[in-house]
Amino acid sequence: FPGVKALQGVNFQLLPGEIHALLGENGAGKSTLIKVLGGIYIAEEGEIFIDGKKVEINNVNAARDNGISIIHQELVQVPHMTVAENIFLGREPMGAFGVDTRAMVRDAQKMLDRFDLGIDAAAEVFDLSIAQQQMVEIVKAISFNCRILVMDEPTSSISDREVEQLFDIMRNLVKQGVGIIYISHKMSELNEVCDRVTVLRDGTYVGTRVVADTPRDELIAMMVGRELSNY
Repeated sequence: FPGVKALQGVNFQLLPGEIHALLGENGAGKSTLIKVLGGIYIAEEGEIFIDGKKVEINNVNAARDNGISIIHQELVQVPHMTVAENIFLGREPMGAFGVDTRAMVRDAQKMLDRFDLGIDAAAEVFDLSIAQQQMVEIVKAISFNCRILVMDEPTSSISDREVEQLFDIMRNLVKQGVGIIYISHKMSELNEVCDRVTVLRDGTYVGTRVVADTPRDELIAMMVGRELSNY
């Protein structure tokens, strides 16, 4: 960006079936990195490889074609459309007389029931809780045959019970080989759900650690560049 290198020398690796946390203070470069991955920003240098093959991601469709989906902190949904309409927005199943609403609701309900969400595909998104809206976003991402799912602060505005439901869905996805990039400011969540963590600071790569083997104080020191005497 003008006068600022948002990312410089960043290295990030995601494995299939892994939940990999992306950690850093505000301004560390996390959002910029995932926007490059999602085709929202175009990197001026550097390379992206998927399955060992170099790929070009220069727009959102290119990211989607490579199996990448991002669930942003600010949910992007049409509130007065149904759940099914939101899931299939822009790719509605067509019948002889236009959109096949019945098929759309049926297929959306199958996907929702796969995760036992208790959400009606015919309900308006406006009537759902924030947590349920996030679940709809996950189902929409998976409907694109997503292999890499990015989740940006997904637990920031939901209850503890809803967090556990979200974590169950994430664990279900990784069993199917989906890799998840998980951004959160809640350090306590790392040990519960994440396998590895990569830390960014001031747009640069600090390091990658196995969560279970790394004390929280070490991660905080990596984030801020010094040890903190008062947590």
